[in-house]
Amino acid sequence: MRRNADHILDLRGAIPPISLLKVTQTFREMKPDQILEILGHDPDTRRDLFKVLPAFSYELIIIEEMERDASFRVQMKKK
Repeated sequence: MRRNADHILDLRGAIPPISLLKVTQTFREMKPDQILEILGHDPDTRRDLFKVLPAFSYELIIIEEMERDASFRVQMKKK
């Protein structure tokens, strides 16, 4: 059973450096076991997302392509 996200960042339309800054700020403020959902369009943001967060700090729940609007959804749980 999938849990609802505790935090949702809709980064569709945001420029990549600002997007990554918002992700790191939100992730830093989260408590362990909370879930962050990220929505975006930019493939660079999706790729760089995993570079700005230490691999040991989260558990990846889902990466999903949404074809209807060429966007993506990522859910991760903070460890």
